Amino acid sequence: QVQLVESGGGLVQPGGSLRLSCAASGSIFNLYTMGWYRQPAGKQRELVARITNVGSTSYVDSVKGRFTISRDNAKNTVYLQMNSLKPEDTAVYYCNALSVLSRGNYWGRGTQVIVSA
Repeated sequence: QVQLVESGGGLVQPGGSLRLSCAASGSIFNLYTMGWYRQPAGKQRELVARITNVGSTSYVDSVKGRFTISRDNAKNTVYLQMNSLKPEDTAVYYCNALSVLSRGNYWGRGTQVIVSA
């Protein structure tokens, strides 16, 4: 079992930065692939970034060069550093954990990010 709690969202101006955090508890954190998803109001949820148990990363094209996903296994925490934010980045951001062999799939409750002048 894994429990996920996101934090770090808020209101920021275009061009600004935010760092989202996802704190995990309840299982062996370093055996999970971690991901950040986002869902703008009225739209479908999309995968933004993913990091595997061995540190391999991937990103949706729209955030490449601006966002960075990382993990600190000692702290059971995953981060999403978001730079050069655009109004199109406005969404609720969700943390996801997928276990090795897909024996578990867990979601946080989300944190709101608003990018507005």
